[in-house]
Amino acid sequence: MSEPKEEFNKHNYSADSIQALEGMEHVRMRPSMYIGDIGTRGLHHLVYEVVDNSIDEALAGHCNNITVIINEDNSITTEDDGRGIPVDLHKKEGVSALEVVMTKIGAGGKFDKDSYKVSGGLHGVGVSCVNALSEHLRATVYRDGKVYEQEYERGKAMYPVKQIGESDKRGTTVTFKPDPTIFTQTLEYSYDTLASRMRELAFLNKGITIHLVDKRNKKDDGTFEGETFHSTEGLKEFIKYLDGNREPLMKDVIAFEGEKNGVPVEVAMIYNTSYAENLHSYVNNINTHEGGTHLAGFRRGLTMTLKKYADESGLLKNLKFEIAGDDFREGLTAIISVKVAEPQFEGQTKTKLGNREVSASVSQAVSEMLTDYLEEHPDDAKTIVQKVMLAAQARHAAQKAREMVQRKTVMSIGGLPGKLSDCSEQDPSKCEVFLVEGDSAGGTAKQGRDRAFQAILPLRGKILNVEKAMTHKVFENEEIKNIFTALGVTIGTEEDSKALNLSKLRYHKVVIMCDADIDGSHIATLILTFFFRYMRELIENGHIYIATPPLYLVKKGQKKAYAWTDKERDDIAEEFGGSVAIQRYKGLGEMNAEQLWDTTMNPEFRTMRLVQIDNGTEADRIFSMLMGDEVPPRRDFIEKNAIYANIDA
Repeated sequence: MSEPKEEFNKHNYSADSIQALEGMEHVRMRPSMYIGDIGTRGLHHLVYEVVDNSIDEALAGHCNNITVIINEDNSITTEDDGRGIPVDLHKKEGVSALEVVMTKIGAGGKFDKDSYKVSGGLHGVGVSCVNALSEHLRATVYRDGKVYEQEYERGKAMYPVKQIGESDKRGTTVTFKPDPTIFTQTLEYSYDTLASRMRELAFLNKGITIHLVDKRNKKDDGTFEGETFHSTEGLKEFIKYLDGNREPLMKDVIAFEGEKNGVPVEVAMIYNTSYAENLHSYVNNINTHEGGTHLAGFRRGLTMTLKKYADESGLLKNLKFEIAGDDFREGLTAIISVKVAEPQFEGQTKTKLGNREVSASVSQAVSEMLTDYLEEHPDDAKTIVQKVMLAAQARHAAQKAREMVQRKTVMSIGGLPGKLSDCSEQDPSKCEVFLVEGDSAGGTAKQGRDRAFQAILPLRGKILNVEKAMTHKVFENEEIKNIFTALGVTIGTEEDSKALNLSKLRYHKVVIMCDADIDGSHIATLILTFFFRYMRELIENGHIYIATPPLYLVKKGQKKAYAWTDKERDDIAEEFGGSVAIQRYKGLGEMNAEQLWDTTMNPEFRTMRLVQIDNGTEADRIFSMLMGDEVPPRRDFIEKNAIYANIDA
């Protein structure tokens, strides 16, 4: 009897079983809780956390210049000309304030309301979190004519803070190298990703100058690749940058900046000839892509003010339909930025603002801004109202087209598209559907797939460019109707005609599989544009993937290998030695079913790219550029990114 008891005690859940983790240890054990993930996004988030400290100094009026350097070894250096982190003894902790800030989670000036009125960053974990996830970090402080330094390994101080010199400079410099035992996927920083965020921060905090330098890329003149971001007009310039590829309906950007009920509010907006609604909202420099009370306030202020003006102008008297909130936002690009002392975040990814008081502040600001503008610009006002009336008429036409899609979608299995070759598995989390270009490739994919969990939907040619199409034309398009029906997704509710219902999504992996050539890339971009504009939640929830079929088959005798790049092809040819046969796949149709399965569809060996939106505003700008009417910027983008074009990153 004693043995079973001993066995029971061995596995007993007692106080001794519970691991008490100090803050920094907990960050290292559960990094995703603090920075989102340990992939590319989390890696770049480390930089944003350090830069946020410098931005806070700037918001408090103590810093004008911030420099971010990507070093040759992919370590990062950030410099600012703020006050410098205090280095005197922290009474409670018994060590330098610098060491407290760097090694204690939740420590820092932003928790002291007298130091900072508002601060950026989602979690308040800041630079100590970066320190915990770095194999090495060095902090150098220039303060009161002296230079101080401290180094850390994986979050632990290597020695007490020491004075290493004297200088008239002031500010803080931090150099850190991410820990390869944490970031196992990649340690390589993307210049473009960092540039997008630094540009965004410069627009959101006008007057600040941010320098980005990439020491991995040296130019012929000996200098390094880099950019300087500075904005004098803030959100007005941001709107012009975002809408640079769209045709404006008005002479200038409508903008407001001020404080309402103690909440600093900045809003900028413009109408264009497109049919897309592009609203971007920020709280303390955080992109709140789930929206919140500030966005609700903007929508209410916009709708009430424009409706009142339209009614009083008499322009609506011949309109047969009631105008809805959506109609006022068609072809609108707007940015809403608020600074909140104690933001309350909600939502799936904690990027939805919950502070109720902010809604009235933004609504009031928008109402004042618009009322003044409409009175001073009667021609623009008339143009806007006419755009709204057209949107109302198009919405009614779209509603009918949407109802047709709904009716097809909610029907039984017999209502699925005729071209869809479905899978037998019923659990959506185990199912994947391949959107394949053309019947020929579709036929090969059908033969090569595992029909237990893989479905194939062939698409005829190039689908509609939704960037340039009215909404009802989108829903009337046969290929797009087939996508909606096959996925089982419905769109539109009584509250929100653009809301997407994913509850009956039939596949949790939606894979775009096109030829590995220019035409295939264009078709993939058209499909991605459709998902971005009409099913963005699918992207945000990680359901959209891009297949990567090989470009070459290299053979020599009985040996064969596939290559996805020219370099891989050359390396394989060299490895095989002598004369080799190289087949260039011009399209999926040139591969037989077995080859397509082996290289592109077999989960054990394939490589698929998950489509993610790292920066919503930049994604919006790129899609409008690639799919819009303006040719020069599109040509410039393609020439610059001819080899590495990867808009899904």
